[in-house]
Amino acid sequence: MSAMSNSNWSRRSLFRAAAGMAAAGTLAACGSNNGRSGGAGSGVHLTQYFHAYGEAGTEQAIKKYAKAYDEADVTTQWITSSDFENKLFATLLTENAPDLFEFHPQIQLIKSGQVADLTDIISPVKDDFNPADIASHTVDGKTYGVRMIDDPQFFYYRKSMLEKAGVGVPTTFDELIEAAAKLTTGKVKGLYMGNDLHSVINPMIWAAGADTLDEKNQIAYHTPGVVEGIRKMRGLFTSGHLLLGAPTESWDPSSFNQGLCAIQWCGMWAMPQVQEALGDDWGIFPFPKVTDAGKQSVYNGGWSMFVNAKGKNVDAAKEYVKWLWIDQKEYQEDWATSYGFHIPPRTSIAQSATKLKSGNAAEGVRLFNEFGHFDNIGWTQAMITSLEDVFANSVRKDMDPEAALDKADTAVNRELEKLFG
Repeated sequence: MSAMSNSNWSRRSLFRAAAGMAAAGTLAACGSNNGRSGGAGSGVHLTQYFHAYGEAGTEQAIKKYAKAYDEADVTTQWITSSDFENKLFATLLTENAPDLFEFHPQIQLIKSGQVADLTDIISPVKDDFNPADIASHTVDGKTYGVRMIDDPQFFYYRKSMLEKAGVGVPTTFDELIEAAAKLTTGKVKGLYMGNDLHSVINPMIWAAGADTLDEKNQIAYHTPGVVEGIRKMRGLFTSGHLLLGAPTESWDPSSFNQGLCAIQWCGMWAMPQVQEALGDDWGIFPFPKVTDAGKQSVYNGGWSMFVNAKGKNVDAAKEYVKWLWIDQKEYQEDWATSYGFHIPPRTSIAQSATKLKSGNAAEGVRLFNEFGHFDNIGWTQAMITSLEDVFANSVRKDMDPEAALDKADTAVNRELEKLFG
């Protein structure tokens, strides 16, 4: 299940696309007869949108939960991940819009009146949620989404490959670059960070001691440390030690599991697959610090459930969200730990989730707690795209990072002006 992070599903990482890009009528053909619940007697029909998670059993699980609900007939649209964002935003503009949908907290959805205030259903259990998950969904004291899973992301490494090459676990970006060089042999590349590199943009910014926005919602990413990080990333990109053109994006651990690379950026969701493929021959480490002033970082992606405030069944949709994502703790733990590994946002469930208490899973939880960064609700799709353009221009091509960041500043400031005045 990935988290967020960036364009092809790489944050699971946040997929990116500007609202309303796709032509509105493209979704009518989406299959609708999937995941009927047993609640048809009530006469209320709800549709929910999910992106297609990569782990086996996830679609069946979401439909199983829906079928167990008696108060409405719940239909699930399971949408190809690479297309999810476009389809969601396009369909929200039409009468075929879903009643509820998963996404990431972004303030434009609130400012436009697209998502319903869920404060009333969350308040009674607010203290049982990770405070960062509440904060990242709250604007002016109102909470607009229910977090379903937290998805820390980090580097996976093959212990045997590092030992054979005499490489230690990197704690600085320079050490990571050196490791990638020593670990590149024959058909094996030292490092894989995704074909488009989108999923490591935010972790690199944090590891350079910077941030996307500061507490006043002003640009915080345009710093000498970030410029240095982009230059180093360009050197890595041209070094021949980075896996490029991999068969799958970095949310999928296949490249790592099949030995195409010695180190890969991925999410905690992949742990069961990696364990099955490699036994105990692997470990994890955070994004290493880019500058002396920086700090190792872990991106905490994840997915949240939102109610379409412009839908026909707002109250019924809120009741379903409350039933499944607040009341049904057994389903919440099942969703977080039975398919891939994710951290339950509910503290009580996270503390009792036995699968996360040992080995690399426990280490993932520790890194999440020590180095984790959550989404900033003010950091919108357009802003995300602006920094993806910086990476495209300065890392994949050879544009001066300062010039690329200046260009991003213009676009981001335009968005900030629209949102915050």
